[in-house]
Amino acid sequence: MFAALAYGIFADRVQLLEGRVYDVGLRQRVRAPAPQISVVTIDDEALRRYGPWPWPRPLQAQLIDRLHAQGAMLVASTALYLDPDAGGGAKALRALADDLGRSPLTQKIPAEIDAIRTLLDSAAQRDRQLAPIAKHYRESTLARDYKDLISGLTARIQASTRDGTTADATLAASLAADHVILPMRFELGTPQGRPETPMPDYMQRDALAADARTDTHQRSPLPTMARAAQTPIATLGSAALAVGHLTPRPDRDGVVRDEALVVRYDGADYPSMALQIAAHALGLAADAIRIDPGHGIRLGEHLIPTTADLRTYPQFYAVRDGKAPFVIDSAADVLAGKGASDRYRDRIVLLGMAAADTGSRYATPVAAALPTVLLLAHEVSSLLQDDSLQRPAWALWAELGIYALLLAYITTVVPRRHTALTLITTLIIGTALIGAEYALLVGPGLWLQLGAAVLFLICGHLLMAVRRSMRRPRSQAVATTSDAGESERMLGLAFQGQGQLDMAFDKFRRVRPVDDRLLELVYNLALDFERRRQFNKAESAYQFISSHKPNFRDVQEKLPRARKLAETVILGGPGATAHAGGTLVLDAAHKVEKPMLGRYQVERELGKGAMGVVYVGRDPKIGRLVAIKTMALSQEFEPDELAAVKARFFREAETAGRLAHPHIVAIYDAGEDHDLAYIAMEFVKGIDLTRHTRANSLLPLPDALRIVADAAEALDYAHANGIVHRDIKPGNMMLVDETRSVKLMDFGIARITDSSKTKTGMVLGTPSYMSPEQLAGQHVDGRSDLFSLGVSLYQFLTGVLPFQAESMATLMFKIANEPHTPLRTARPGLPAALGTIIDRALQKSPDARYARGTELARDLRALLNALAS
Repeated sequence: MFAALAYGIFADRVQLLEGRVYDVGLRQRVRAPAPQISVVTIDDEALRRYGPWPWPRPLQAQLIDRLHAQGAMLVASTALYLDPDAGGGAKALRALADDLGRSPLTQKIPAEIDAIRTLLDSAAQRDRQLAPIAKHYRESTLARDYKDLISGLTARIQASTRDGTTADATLAASLAADHVILPMRFELGTPQGRPETPMPDYMQRDALAADARTDTHQRSPLPTMARAAQTPIATLGSAALAVGHLTPRPDRDGVVRDEALVVRYDGADYPSMALQIAAHALGLAADAIRIDPGHGIRLGEHLIPTTADLRTYPQFYAVRDGKAPFVIDSAADVLAGKGASDRYRDRIVLLGMAAADTGSRYATPVAAALPTVLLLAHEVSSLLQDDSLQRPAWALWAELGIYALLLAYITTVVPRRHTALTLITTLIIGTALIGAEYALLVGPGLWLQLGAAVLFLICGHLLMAVRRSMRRPRSQAVATTSDAGESERMLGLAFQGQGQLDMAFDKFRRVRPVDDRLLELVYNLALDFERRRQFNKAESAYQFISSHKPNFRDVQEKLPRARKLAETVILGGPGATAHAGGTLVLDAAHKVEKPMLGRYQVERELGKGAMGVVYVGRDPKIGRLVAIKTMALSQEFEPDELAAVKARFFREAETAGRLAHPHIVAIYDAGEDHDLAYIAMEFVKGIDLTRHTRANSLLPLPDALRIVADAAEALDYAHANGIVHRDIKPGNMMLVDETRSVKLMDFGIARITDSSKTKTGMVLGTPSYMSPEQLAGQHVDGRSDLFSLGVSLYQFLTGVLPFQAESMATLMFKIANEPHTPLRTARPGLPAALGTIIDRALQKSPDARYARGTELARDLRALLNALAS
C-alpha cells in the first residue's frame, strides 16, 4: 500500500521530501570553492552605463579583450549567440554618413563661410577700420580649416561603412584570440527519430570521439537524451575555443540539484560547458574526455563519479560569515579599466548576466534565484576540486534492504510489544535514519534517500497502532458508543441554547443510535435555522431527518420549501456571509421571482469589488438596464459611525449624480435595502483598462494619449463642480466597446471610505496610484487626481508602475520622497515631450503639477497632433 501511494500517487511529494533532506545536508557540507574562478557579471550598473542588453558585439569583444589583457587564462561566456548580427554598427555609420551629407554642416555652412569672408573683404576695402576684423576671420579655424575637417570626417565615416569588418567578425576575432568557451542549449527529452535540425558541421569538433568509452563492450545506460539543440552561429561557434551545453534541469520542485555532464543528440555525445571549462583549465585536449561506463567521466587520469546516465551532483557553496563564495566583479568596472592590470592572472573568468529581471535564474539548495553564470561557477568548482556529491550504484540496493528491515520491524515487533516501548523504538530508528543520511551527505558526500523510509516507518507504526486498538471487546465498544452518544446529545443542546446552531447540528449528527427523540431535536434546530434565514442549513437538517425517517412530521413539505428559499440569498441579511453584501444566486429553473433592490429588478451578477457586489439590473418603469453597485456599510463600519457613513454615502451619491459628462458614468439613483446601500448607474458595455497595463497588451501610443486626455477633461469638469475622485486608476476607467472612448467610474465612492477604516483597520484605496499628500492623510484636491492619472498614463505607456517596491511601507516612502523611474528608461523610444508631461504630472508638490485637467489634456492633444503630422 505504501509503495502504491508513495510512488504511484504521491511521487512528487516523496521526491520533494527527499530533495529537502538533501538540501539541508548539502548546506551543512563545508567546502571552499576553487580559488582560480572569478565571475564578471553584466549587472544593473553595467546596463546603466552601457545600455540595455544585448550590447553591440564590438563592445562585447572589447570586454573579452580587457579580461584577456588582465591575464585571464580562460574566459567562458554564458551568452547564447543564436542569430547573426546584421551589422548594426555599419548600419549606424551609414545612417550617420547620410545624415551628415544632408545636414547644413556640409550643405550650407561651407558656402556661408565663403560668403561672410567675401563680405568682410569687400567692407574692409571701403572702410580700413574693418580690415583687422576681416584679417582675424580669414585666419580663424572656421574660415581656414572647417571645410577640410568636415570633408575628412565624412570621408572617414564613409570608409568605415565600406570596411568589410562586421560586428560578428569583430567578436569572432576576440573569441579566437582570447581562448573563450561558449554555450549551446539542448531541449531534453527522448527524440522521435532523427532530429529535424542536425548538428552543424562546425560543432562536430566538440562531440566526444566515437571511441570515447573506455569499455566499448560493456552495456550501460545511455546518457541524457536531447530532441532539439540551439547552437551558436557558425562565425562565433567555430572561432570559440570550445562549445559546451548549458542546460540546467530542475527537479520536480523546481530546484536544480544535478548536472548532465554528457548529453546525447543525433547519435553523438556532447560535454557540458562546465566539463569543457574544467578540461581546458587542466590543459587537456578534447579527446581527453572519456566515458567510463559504470564509474563516471574521466578527464585524463582523473575520474569524476556520476550516475548511470552520466549526471553528477555538484557542490553548491553557501555564503559563510557574510562572504560570497566567488569573487564577483561588474563588467562596467572591467570596461572602465578599474582594478589591477593582472587582476585575472591565470584565472578562469566566467562572464554572464546578473542584472535584475534579465537572464535566466534557477533555484538551488543555497539560493532561491541564482543567475546562470553563478550556477556555472558552482558546477566548475565542483569538478575542479572533486567536491561533487555521489549517488553510488549500490544506493538503491541499500535502500531496498532498509525497507525490508523496517517492514519486518513493523509487522513483527510493533504489534507484539508495549505501545510506549515501540513508540520510543520507532522514534530512535527514524532519528537514526535521518542522522545517517545527513552524516553521509556532510562527510563523504554520499546520498542515500532515506526520507521516504522514515515516512514508511511512521505510517506503518500508525497503521499497526490503529489495528491494535480495534481489537478490544465488542461489548466495551457498544458501551462506549452509547455513552458517547448521550454526551454528544447534551453538548448539542448546550450549543443550541447558546445560539451556536452549526456546532449543535454537528453534535446531533454524531449521536448514535438515531431515534425519534434525536429527530425531534434536529427538527427544532431546523426551525431555528429558518428563523435566522439560513435556509440552506435548514435544508440540510431536514435532509438528515428525511434520510432516517421520511414521514417524520411535515418534513416532506418543509424540505422543498427550504431548498427553494436557499437558492436565493436575502441580500444584506444574516445569511449573506459569502461576500460583503451577499451573493445573489438566481434560480436556474426561474421558479422563484427575481429579487429586487429598491425599485430595480436584479438580472445577474457582474462581479465583486472590495466592499460589495455589482449586478445588472432593470428599471421596470422605463425598461432601462442599469449597473447596481452594492455596499454593505453595516458590515464594513462600526455601529457608532454607521449613521454618519450612511449620511455621507447618500450626500456623495447625490453630488456625483449631478455630473453629466460624456466621459463620466452617469449615476441615476441611490438607496438602501435590507441594510444594503446601493447606487444605480449607467450600464456601459466595455472593459476596464487594467488589461492594458501589461507589457504584452499596451494600447497604441495615440490611443493612450487620447484616452488620458479625455479622462483629464472629465476630471476638470468634476473638479469644477467641487468633486474629487480620490481613486483614479485603470480599474476605474472603462473603455466603451462601441465608441472606444473612456468613461470614469466610481465618483464619490472613494470619499466615503477615505477617512474611515474597515474592520481589519486597513484604509481602503490603491496606494500605487495615490499622491503623496493622499498617502500622508492631508487635504487633497483635483491635483491629487491628476497625479493618479499621471501614474495611470505611465503604466499605459510602459506596462510598469513608476514607483515599485516589495512592501507597502517602502512603496509609500518612494511615492512620497523618491523620484519616479524616468519614462524613457522604462520604455526607450517614446517622445521626449511625453517624458516632460509625465514629470510634471508626478511632481511631489501639488503646486508644481498641472493645476487643471484641461492643461494636461491640452499638452497631450498637442503632442498627439505633432505625432500625427
